[in-house]
Amino acid sequence: MRLGFALPQIGPVAGPDALVTVAQRAEALGFDSLWVLDRMLCPVNPRTPYPASRDGALPELYKRVLDPLETLTFVAAHTRRAALGTSVLNLPWYPPVLLARRLTTLDILSGGRLRVGFGIGWSLDEYEAAGAPWQERGKRADEIIDALKTIWTTDPVEFQGKYYRIPKSFIGPKPVQKPYPPIYMAAYTPSALKRVAKEANGWFPVGIPLAGVAQMFEGIKGMAREAGRDPAALELVVRANVEFSDTPINKDRADFTGTLEQIAVDVAETRKLGAAEIVFDVQFSSDVETVDDIVARMEQLCQVSKQA
Repeated sequence: MRLGFALPQIGPVAGPDALVTVAQRAEALGFDSLWVLDRMLCPVNPRTPYPASRDGALPELYKRVLDPLETLTFVAAHTRRAALGTSVLNLPWYPPVLLARRLTTLDILSGGRLRVGFGIGWSLDEYEAAGAPWQERGKRADEIIDALKTIWTTDPVEFQGKYYRIPKSFIGPKPVQKPYPPIYMAAYTPSALKRVAKEANGWFPVGIPLAGVAQMFEGIKGMAREAGRDPAALELVVRANVEFSDTPINKDRADFTGTLEQIAVDVAETRKLGAAEIVFDVQFSSDVETVDDIVARMEQLCQVSKQA
């Protein structure tokens, strides 16, 4: 099982020195990949509750967020081996031609290390700020994926969709990775799970209890089989938002929370699920405040993962 780690891209610690320190230490420890998220703003009065908190409030860290693709491009220049991934880009915010150009550029400049995680987001406020229609966002995402694959695999490119059109044009260069960089999708609803089965290289769940991941992934593989794809080719990549505790949590414990020993149990369970990769994010843990804290926790998680 591969190991990934979320870069310090959000909150007061985010900046060039922190990114280089964490990225280079992760490579030295043997982590396989480095990841960023996609947050546009932190509304003062959000119209959509934040799905990852009990009260719907957004984390304070979201008041300061570096752009995901510029962050990965910077990190690409300071690393040599680790894959560089998005977890996840919110597709309907981006025109497909411009998005294809940015992703292709990153894949080329990193020497073919890009891995693209896609989603559709959840915040009405962010959609409004992006100038992206909230309605039919899933259908728009489907069409953007079709357009991206067309741009990456044909020359000249011509695309006629319901929402996006590309006149017959030469669009290059193409990505280093052929036919295009690996695509992963965060998905929860039936329509989104079907999108994974038809279009993606793998499923990237976050916040779903491990007890339910196996059944949902089997369902995705069944849909992939129905779509004429090899279900065995689909990868499961689990994002683990880690919350550390000095004492064991014995009641209503969420996955990847508690002591290192408890987190080790969750890592072992993830491995048993057949996950191809686990991606740790420690930025939201209440005891992580500095770059040194992030590095220390990364080292602990690396050791725990080897033992699990």
